[in-house]
Amino acid sequence: MATQSGIEASLAKIMEVVQKQHEEMSELRHECTQLRQSNAEITQLLRESLLSRRDSGGLGVLSPGADSSVRSFSPHPLPKLSPAMRYIPPPSPSPQWTVPAMDREIDGFYVIIPAGGAGTRLWPLSRENHPKFLLDIDLSGRSLLQSTWRRLVPLAGASRMTVVAGPSHSESIQKQLPQLESSNLFTEPGPKDSMAAIGLAAAVLLHRDPDAVIGSFAADHMIAGEDAFLNSVTEAVKVAKEGFLVTIGIAPSYPATGFGYVKLGDKLNVPSAPTARLVSSFKEKPDAYTAAKYLSSGNYRWNAGMFVTKASTLMDLVKEYEPELHASLTRIAEVWEDRAKREAILNEVWPNLEKVAIDNAIAEPAAAEGKVAVIPATF
Repeated sequence: MATQSGIEASLAKIMEVVQKQHEEMSELRHECTQLRQSNAEITQLLRESLLSRRDSGGLGVLSPGADSSVRSFSPHPLPKLSPAMRYIPPPSPSPQWTVPAMDREIDGFYVIIPAGGAGTRLWPLSRENHPKFLLDIDLSGRSLLQSTWRRLVPLAGASRMTVVAGPSHSESIQKQLPQLESSNLFTEPGPKDSMAAIGLAAAVLLHRDPDAVIGSFAADHMIAGEDAFLNSVTEAVKVAKEGFLVTIGIAPSYPATGFGYVKLGDKLNVPSAPTARLVSSFKEKPDAYTAAKYLSSGNYRWNAGMFVTKASTLMDLVKEYEPELHASLTRIAEVWEDRAKREAILNEVWPNLEKVAIDNAIAEPAAAEGKVAVIPATF
């Protein structure tokens, strides 16, 4: 009888968790629906304006800011004004893959998408073998990973898009991203946090292209204001070429305690990067009182974990602050293109790698020495 009561209590707790997750998903879907409606209205206004100006050779009008009722639901600020763009009609009846027709590709720029983690907060939708980044969370017809790819491919081109993932996710990633070249899917034997994942890709890309500039962007970000986002990344690349590790800081819209913060430092005088600042320091997730102080000061940005830098700069920082990790990653990169040698080195080296986030490993100590810059984002 006692055993039956224990089982019933456990089932009740499970149902309570499931119900809570359903409520959270309902709120998230409501937010995404409003975002899609707002985006559709903006797109329609842009198209109507462009059609009316096409014959006169005009460049279009400024797109209006997103509705404030949508902004209140989102943890990320929505865009204000951004230049209108010309759109290519979709090749199929579905508009979901329509891409802005702009020549924004940056020579020598490589995108790294770390795609790891089970995302158990959204269980049972998100599970170990089917994590959040493989799901269509925002009801756009694309997974978060596909949206991340689509958002960044205009800057790098498909041949310079890379993904770092575990073996259990590789097959699903290849199915969702048919344009991803097999040689650009870097499979890590086991999770070792962001420094090892990003460092692995950086080491291999540096071996392939000594002048490579890399940008690391999480697979599960939801970003409103993609044109402003691309502008920020482009500006970050300019600063990265000056030898900085560059992060993109998102303007906080409320005193969040679930994000780390970046404190803005002095302005940098980098051509074509007018908003660039030094990072004064990185701040861990604060309590509510401290977060409110950060917000009111106007001198802090959310740390979204986006980093842009030269591959050589990143590896130099790893060598300086994490020399053992640097030696291991270098050994792996030297044999990466030989599958048999790669697997042998990975089996030998990977289990012993330190599990550490890129922020703690290199970003924080480098910022203390004036080596980290930030682009204050407007998206």
